[in-house]
Amino acid sequence: MSGSRIRMFWRVMPPIGLAVAVAIVWLGKAATAGTGLAVVVPLVDLVVLMSVVFAAVYHADVIAHRTGEPYGTLVLTVAVTVIEVALILSIMLAGEGRPSLARETVFSVIMVVCNGVVGLCLVLGGLRFGEQGFRLFGTGSYLLVLMPLATLTLILPTYTTSAPGPYYSPPQLLFVSVATLALYTVFLYVQTVRHRDYFLSDMGGAAEDHGAPPSNRQLAESIVLLLLGLTAVVLLAKGVSGSLESMVAATGAPEDSVGLLVAVLVLLPETVAALRAARRNELQKSLNLALGSSLATIGLTIPAVSLLAIALHQQLQLGLVMRDTVLLVLTFAVSLVTFGGGRTNILPGFVHLVLFATFVFLIFVP
Repeated sequence: MSGSRIRMFWRVMPPIGLAVAVAIVWLGKAATAGTGLAVVVPLVDLVVLMSVVFAAVYHADVIAHRTGEPYGTLVLTVAVTVIEVALILSIMLAGEGRPSLARETVFSVIMVVCNGVVGLCLVLGGLRFGEQGFRLFGTGSYLLVLMPLATLTLILPTYTTSAPGPYYSPPQLLFVSVATLALYTVFLYVQTVRHRDYFLSDMGGAAEDHGAPPSNRQLAESIVLLLLGLTAVVLLAKGVSGSLESMVAATGAPEDSVGLLVAVLVLLPETVAALRAARRNELQKSLNLALGSSLATIGLTIPAVSLLAIALHQQLQLGLVMRDTVLLVLTFAVSLVTFGGGRTNILPGFVHLVLFATFVFLIFVP
């Protein structure tokens, strides 16, 4: 496809996705009545959702190109987080509900991002450029906030005593939600206002890869299409949530793999953007996209899901088992070494990829 045809596809996909979402909602009763639509509708839903997700991220990227860094990666991160929250809430509310899905998805996002995406970016950039540099204070800021956020939401619930098991009591859940949201808000202030220069790439990259900034008309068009795309994703998410669970049940995969599938689904477009930045020798932008996704996942997803759980009087299982806690702590320890010197190469990249492979392997062979 030529460039103009690809751009046209991204323009028409959000309204098409919204129309399909409305049609699927209208056909919902027929799809559950034992007709052939019961097979066709979920498949169409999944294909359209993937197309709309890529289209939404494309328009977020157009907005990001106009706004510049670090606002650009922030737009991408928020768009992906909206998609993720929609999928999590849809699966949690479907059928009997999945009280552990938020934990599985958040943990999967951290493992996918901090080990899978980061590892691929470091290996890809290292193979092409040898060594790559990044801003130490910017990357350190991500880790400084990410580690306590992950500990408060994924580790501490296992060791509290107000509620039995890996659960927070409602007052604890409310406090942790406010604390995580406050930490993320302060981080955004530091990233976009107070110390914006910490997160800017000083490696330059290839200017010709970026092209001219979009015009005011293109910017307005992308804003409208992004909003349409995100609305379509929220409506399509309910159907896809059932498709994912049906696929996992049909293959006999563990239930924990649902969280991994959700994480991979919503992070795929952002992963492509991070890898492209690494190939342009813009490792800082890759890290902004990757580590920013982890922060937004905890800082925005956990409060949203927690407030819903409190309002609906549902339990929210957040605490990790010991195996996953060990992997999380090891990931943070390796990340501190990886990003402790301001430059990196392929060796830490392969280490992170091994940790990611271990995470995936232990899901299927616990």
